[in-house]
Amino acid sequence: MQKERPLSPHLQVYKPQLTSMLSILHRGTGVVLTLGIPFLVYWLMVLAAGPEAYAKLEPCLSHMLVKLALVGWTFALFYHLCNGIRHLFWDVGRGFEMDTLHKSGWLVLFSAALLTAVTCYFALVGGAA
Repeated sequence: MQKERPLSPHLQVYKPQLTSMLSILHRGTGVVLTLGIPFLVYWLMVLAAGPEAYAKLEPCLSHMLVKLALVGWTFALFYHLCNGIRHLFWDVGRGFEMDTLHKSGWLVLFSAALLTAVTCYFALVGGAA
């Protein structure tokens, strides 16, 4: 006869918290980065093929949806990088206090947004200089 075991609570039971949302976002950005690798490789191949090949790709790159996807991919890159640095501190046993977890979480979000904005600025405006 099997014993009746209690069921683990599902996600609907828990209130979303900053730490759990950042963990989910870290996994999601990893997926986004993985899905963007084929486009990155294709773009590098076109760059290596020369100006004529790049001229054929340029109309695609200038489309608003592609630009929006590139901004999202850039944010994913910087978020994953900054949160990875946060994880390195955890690996050496630092930053597990609840106050530090929240501060470092907000710092990761702010840093990723700032780095994305700076990168987009230089990609759009800096290229014209």
